[in-house]
Amino acid sequence: MELAFETRGSDSPWVDTVWTCTSERVTTMTSVAGVRCGLVFWEQDGRAHAGVTGPETRTGTAPVPEGATFTGIELAVGTALRAVPATTLVDSGIALPDTTRRTFRLDGARWETPCSDDAEALVARLVEAGVVVRDPLVAEVLRGHRPAVSGRTIERRFRSATGLTAGAVRQIERARRAAALLAAGDLVADVVAALDYFDEPHLARALRSYVGRTAGQLRGGVDGAIALDLDQRRTS
Repeated sequence: MELAFETRGSDSPWVDTVWTCTSERVTTMTSVAGVRCGLVFWEQDGRAHAGVTGPETRTGTAPVPEGATFTGIELAVGTALRAVPATTLVDSGIALPDTTRRTFRLDGARWETPCSDDAEALVARLVEAGVVVRDPLVAEVLRGHRPAVSGRTIERRFRSATGLTAGAVRQIERARRAAALLAAGDLVADVVAALDYFDEPHLARALRSYVGRTAGQLRGGVDGAIALDLDQRRTS
């Protein structure tokens, strides 16, 4: 196996998923559009690295170096880092300086580098210190609630918290949800109806833009590694 990629959900209200990846040789992975900021830690050739990841508005191909091991934390939608505006992270990311195998530096302090099992504990410490923040309005709107604020205020808050418009967040999340349902074996027509796509071509365009897979590929489980949890039928 060239690439071992695993992801799990989280019980923390601040964390969406935690993922790990190990590469035996140089390879590639299909990246998927996403609406979340996160932290990623990896080691290669005896050196430790850390970075902040941002929302991605399109699918693409991500290179994975040989002999690298990764641990990633995807924060819940609307959750971000105080010192790094989400708008600066869209389709981008930043490397964190002065990283060792034991610690990394973020927001002017040093923190213990986590493994998969203690990712939530790290985030809890960052929340307590005010390093990780969130806007509860974003999750409220995505759950279908209508806050007593103007549409302009909602859009401003979405852009501040996620770097994206509310419409873009919904489209990307819907495409990811569709991919998970198709990978679980749901029929294309059922996914179209369940997620309110106009028709099958509409779903196909969304998958092509945001996921990088066709419905047939997702249902057949083919075409290589993909940076998406296809085993969980979860919503945000």
